[in-house]
Amino acid sequence: MTGNSYYFRKIHSLLGVIPVGFFLIEHLLTNYEAVKGHAAFVDQINWLNGLPLVLFMEIFGIWLPLLYHAVYGLYVAYQARNNVSNYGYFRNRMFFLQRVTGVITFLFVAWHFFETRLQVAFGNVEHSELGMTMHDIATNPVLFTIYVIGIVSAVFHFSNGMWSFLVSWGITVGPRAQRISTYIWMGVFVVMAVMFIMSLVSFTGTEFEQLPAAAQAGH
Repeated sequence: MTGNSYYFRKIHSLLGVIPVGFFLIEHLLTNYEAVKGHAAFVDQINWLNGLPLVLFMEIFGIWLPLLYHAVYGLYVAYQARNNVSNYGYFRNRMFFLQRVTGVITFLFVAWHFFETRLQVAFGNVEHSELGMTMHDIATNPVLFTIYVIGIVSAVFHFSNGMWSFLVSWGITVGPRAQRISTYIWMGVFVVMAVMFIMSLVSFTGTEFEQLPAAAQAGH
């Protein structure tokens, strides 16, 4: 990897935004439908899975890019060395947190994928029953805590990664632009984290214990 590290890093950086970043935002908006109720969440899930070539898009538009980003990211985290002389103290801490949250996010996404999407693929859970699966997870205090940690890590990794992406691709040049970018992406981090946690709390509601009436009729 050493000889081509520049290109590997550029691909890793780009995939962190397109399509992995888009997937995180889509996942946020889908799960946020739970705030509106179980029926709204099921409708959103059914709409997504009714898209043409959805399996092709999942494999080549999400999972393979995510796998490359995760595996190469772990390699970068292993190779990384913090250097306070090259980075300001705040940015050095953010650099360190980016690596830590990358590892946490990798483990969390793998586990979440096994608990949800893979169970659907195995035929153990229907798409319309994912709200009930999330209810079982969210009502377990230990799993709820793990999910909060995983969610916050994933959102931080994305938000801080976007700051780094804009710098490395020459979009935010100079201290002032980078300082403004820091404020913007810190705000994005807070908003996304709150929305994700609100979604998770919504799954604890008793209405997620069973399918909504409309879904039961068509089940």
